[in-house]
Amino acid sequence: MRLKTVFQNIIHERGRSLPAMEKLWGWPVLFIALWMLVLLYMPFIEQTWGRKAFFASISLSVLIQSGIVLFLMTRAIGIRRTAITAAKIVLLTWGIEAIGTFTKLPFGSYSYTDRLQPQLMGVPMLIPLAWLMMLPPAWAVGQRLSGSRSGMVFVISSALAFTAWDLFLDPQMVKWDLWIWEGPGEYFGIPWINFAGWILASVLITILVRPAKLPERPLLLIYTLTWIMETAGLIIFWDLYGPALCGFAAMGIFVLLAYYPKLRERGIRLKT
Repeated sequence: MRLKTVFQNIIHERGRSLPAMEKLWGWPVLFIALWMLVLLYMPFIEQTWGRKAFFASISLSVLIQSGIVLFLMTRAIGIRRTAITAAKIVLLTWGIEAIGTFTKLPFGSYSYTDRLQPQLMGVPMLIPLAWLMMLPPAWAVGQRLSGSRSGMVFVISSALAFTAWDLFLDPQMVKWDLWIWEGPGEYFGIPWINFAGWILASVLITILVRPAKLPERPLLLIYTLTWIMETAGLIIFWDLYGPALCGFAAMGIFVLLAYYPKLRERGIRLKT
């Protein structure tokens, strides 16, 4: 009960009643807990169940997080708009990834291994879902920082918040042999063009999708939990200290900027 109360306090919005909050957060709290348990247990799955089970756990964690994000969006903007937004993200990201695999643009020279199945034209179908699970939280960051859901400040801040996550992700996925770079890169084996490609792709997708007003606080919570779990996982379990520190700093900037106005308001209220 205390955990549920904490989550309710974090995402509480003015004018929203407690019964409405309980209706909103009943299942998401449960699935957030399940998602975190899967992430925490993931380092031990290969030892216990084998390599295939480990890759299955990766897919499971992405599916759970995507489901949480979709549920939150559905409660805020409705099933139809959520379905349209999700379909656009999945189709656009698959198209960009497929183009990138064959032309080496905009991410550089890389290819996916056969670890994640099924695949379509060399792109694992899980990859668009990974974009789906983190783009809306990044949009929530951009929405909070810009005070809007349109305009270049929103688009750029969302793209940078999203790309900050890849400072964790790419070295981790290469270590897990999910994709391979043809040549050594400058950032722990990853070429800088990859991050430029992430920024360009997320800018393009954000402009084309034109997301509706999203529920900031719960999606910011997802962004923040991802930041914490990635940092802890890369340091404690995967021995990726450099990417962990860089990702911690990059995503941490957006977490701080997103939450600072609220912390400042609380400080003012305490003083008065």
